[in-house]
Amino acid sequence: MAKRGSSAGRGFGPVLSQPATLSIAASLGLRVLLVLALFATAVGGHWLERDGLKDQIDGHVSFTDVLYFTAVTVTTVGYGDIVPVSDAARMFDTFVVTPIRLFVWLIFIGTAYGFFLDRGWKQVRTRMTQRNLKDHVVVCGYGTSGAAAVAELIAQGVNCDGIVVIDRDAGRIEDACAAGVLGITGDATHDAVLATACVSRAARVIVAPSRDDAAALIVLSARRLAPDARISVAVRAAENEDLLHQAGADAIINPVVLGGHLLARAATNGHAVDYIKDLAAAHGRVALCERLVRAEEQGQPLSAITTGLGVRIIRAGQPIGWFDDGAQRLEPGDIIVEITKSGH
Repeated sequence: MAKRGSSAGRGFGPVLSQPATLSIAASLGLRVLLVLALFATAVGGHWLERDGLKDQIDGHVSFTDVLYFTAVTVTTVGYGDIVPVSDAARMFDTFVVTPIRLFVWLIFIGTAYGFFLDRGWKQVRTRMTQRNLKDHVVVCGYGTSGAAAVAELIAQGVNCDGIVVIDRDAGRIEDACAAGVLGITGDATHDAVLATACVSRAARVIVAPSRDDAAALIVLSARRLAPDARISVAVRAAENEDLLHQAGADAIINPVVLGGHLLARAATNGHAVDYIKDLAAAHGRVALCERLVRAEEQGQPLSAITTGLGVRIIRAGQPIGWFDDGAQRLEPGDIIVEITKSGH
């Protein structure tokens, strides 16, 4: 049975991460530079108006005194050992230094509570993003296979806002967001994580974790939460394929076995393998597609279609080749598998 709950920590549920416009290090760096710039402005103003300052200790205002006075004035209200006595110096403290003091404290407070506030904002932004998620693609696992699948989806023209990646590794989610898609740091075997990805409204679910047992749990949960979604899964052990079929997977890909088949065939049929690769890739010259039969095509043979080269019919879940008798008459509800010219 699939595990319930969230792996994102107590107090907050999993959140959708979006492509960042500014990294944490860059944000902290900008805050430091802003504080330094404000401090430098105050130092410069006090230095120019140093004749309007009075040192209660020795009566002489040096540059060190100006630095000291600026520091205690910006961070506190001062200690009274150095005071502004001229109107210009007092006006500078009133209308320049006082706002600087407020800005500096706001920056300090923002830095101290930035992570908490940012987390809360992410929760709000997650809810806003979830409202727009429908007929999207959920990719569970952003390892080698998952990353390649996301790249292919983008190459096929799928909008990045319509792709949600789930992975337990925060670094991988950062990579996914850098690619432009949405990301969730969490365990896809948890119902709460899949719910955050709005899997119930997804059109497709791609399952590519690092282990077959995790893949089975994800497929079970995804099929229960999204009974109408098409689920594709990568499997590593051939003996687990039947288990994943029973769990509810529509398509099962074994990269190791498939790669072995292509390697063996490439030894004697290199051009044929090149054509297969051409069919599979979005940027190939041709594309292998499937669609429902059109009303005007019903009753005609598969060879009569004009949108591409028909190679197979799926009728009531059963495949019919172009060479079979069943392909001589297209029927309502048939799914046509055809080779078409790529749009790229």
